[in-house]
Amino acid sequence: MIRTQFDAGSTADDVARDLDLSGVRAVVTGASSGIGVETARSLARAGAEVTLAVRDVAAGETAARDIAATTGNDHVRVRALDLLDRGSITGFAEGWTGPLHLLVNNAGVFLSHLHRTNAGWEQQFAVNHLGHFALAAGLRNALAAGARERGEARIVAVSSTAHMNSPVVFEDIHFERRPYDPQAAYAQSKTATSLFAVEASRRWASDGIVANAVNPGGVSTGLQRDFTPEQKDYLAAAEAAGAFAYKTVQQGAATTLVAAVAPEFARTGGHYLDDGREAHTVGNDADLFGNSHGVKQWALDPESAARLWDVSLACYR
Repeated sequence: MIRTQFDAGSTADDVARDLDLSGVRAVVTGASSGIGVETARSLARAGAEVTLAVRDVAAGETAARDIAATTGNDHVRVRALDLLDRGSITGFAEGWTGPLHLLVNNAGVFLSHLHRTNAGWEQQFAVNHLGHFALAAGLRNALAAGARERGEARIVAVSSTAHMNSPVVFEDIHFERRPYDPQAAYAQSKTATSLFAVEASRRWASDGIVANAVNPGGVSTGLQRDFTPEQKDYLAAAEAAGAFAYKTVQQGAATTLVAAVAPEFARTGGHYLDDGREAHTVGNDADLFGNSHGVKQWALDPESAARLWDVSLACYR
């Protein structure tokens, strides 16, 4: 179990404090608001060159100006990225030049009703996992070049405590046969996010690339605007039971920064982090309320991770 000096009360700025990230090139998806913008801000404050990969370019440019003004770092750029659009993902990856040292797959959606992509994919799985999978695959060579240049390259995959509510249901990932449950769909996508980190680290270790999954904790962001009444009640009950306490957005971004820059995770991947450190593994039958800072076995299972990789590749053929 990998421990660090950081905990639930730490902020992203705490993690990046006293670090010199000059020369580090980072991409943060979904960085126009919420945890993403605070992740980008803390990286920029430490001197990194940060690209905000966003669907809403105008919102991204507003965020970039604010980051530059609050950090004094003018090396904050904005590029369009729509994780539902294969052409947009390909264009982003092919348009990247030079090495890349850090990819933060932060963007995410929660949808209260079933939405499908043009390919028929369930949209939460498509955005939260498949889009980021394709982006990372497209940027692999750039990350490998970053690793050669600096001795390491990292991917941070933002997961969630919600992963505890569902494995990846390989027999019906896209809810073609089972009744649609938005919470189960979101949970499945966040388990997939963790499994991506496991298999990416295994496959790309020879390139010097490591990937780790993180749980930001309970943070009030725009993601919650589409929560169902049942999910809001569930979260209220979890908070009342002490399963989690709400964090500030800067605190929510802290574990992402740990996976991104802490020396403890420079050359080791396939971990799931919570509150600034590696989480303990719990059984697949564990209840969320008593184990909210753990990670279920199904989210780290290497066989499931390898299977998901093949399924994800098949989606883009």
